[in-house]
Amino acid sequence: MRLRTLGSARRDPAARGHELGTAFPAQYLRTADLYLRHFAELGIPSRQVRAIAERSSTALSGWAPGLAAEADAIADAAGMDRWRLSAVGARTEILAAAPPRGEGECSTAVHVGHGRPAESIQTWDWHDFLVPDGLLLAFPSAAGLDVKLFTEFGTAAKIGVNSAGLGLHFNILSHVSDSAVGGVPVHAIARRILEEARSIEDARGIAAGAMVSASTVLTVFTSDAAGSRAASLELSPAGLGVIEPGPDGWLLHTNHFLDPALLAGDTIPADSTTAERYAHLDAVRAGLADQEPAARALAVCGGRGADAAVCMTPDPALPRLDQWATLLTVGVDIPGFALDVFAGRPDQAAAAGFARF
Repeated sequence: MRLRTLGSARRDPAARGHELGTAFPAQYLRTADLYLRHFAELGIPSRQVRAIAERSSTALSGWAPGLAAEADAIADAAGMDRWRLSAVGARTEILAAAPPRGEGECSTAVHVGHGRPAESIQTWDWHDFLVPDGLLLAFPSAAGLDVKLFTEFGTAAKIGVNSAGLGLHFNILSHVSDSAVGGVPVHAIARRILEEARSIEDARGIAAGAMVSASTVLTVFTSDAAGSRAASLELSPAGLGVIEPGPDGWLLHTNHFLDPALLAGDTIPADSTTAERYAHLDAVRAGLADQEPAARALAVCGGRGADAAVCMTPDPALPRLDQWATLLTVGVDIPGFALDVFAGRPDQAAAAGFARF
């Protein structure tokens, strides 16, 4: 995955969308084409893909008009049908129409406490053939906050930080209540939190106000002079669960629900490594705190390098749809208002070092 970067001064969403679509038309067009092919490979009929995309776009327009205006402006500037861009923006909602497959996405660890800044690391695991390019975007929001984020071309946000001292990580979940109804895109919920939230309570209120059709967990955390706090907001059509850090300040999440009530409806496949990855994070967490990014990436491997549970390399012996890769290792530095990013696995990041955005 190649990381593309844009720093925008545009506070107006439509103007920013025009800027993005003008700067990266090939990336938006290619990403949409790749996802539409992927949905077809998964057996989701093209009519259903378009219907879910359009319903999610309508839901977004009602819930966050500015984000809908930005998406429409991107599509128009890139010279593509709006629904095709919406299909990427609602990719999680469309994937909810297909049976869950094997793996899952992402492992996240956040450490907080009184009198100390938040520290974090996440792997983003997905199909490398779907993401030839990723986007690092910096911009001022209409709510008066500066935002830095990473995302795919066409999704609103995945991982980021804002100038109010709030960071966010993103992991997919799967629940029996997920459906093809086409709710507010979960990536847009992440984006609105980054644009508006100044506290965990703000983030929870934003998340609770969205009608979703697919499940996701947003781990949000804050830092200020007094210390740091964190919570994982588990979103599903069945309700919102809130997970707090443990007594030692660590908050871990992979791809299964931790809220007991929501866990009862978890549909992550039995062959997913989500439990193994969570256990790995739990085993290595004591060595992750008070580290520079490269040292933390090395520590998260637990001495196993590329064989660590949180490091994924595509297996060419498997069908393409079952090949997973760690496409990004990232940490959020709230006091520094920065993302430390590396396009690859933690063991590779430890050796090569991170770029700061």
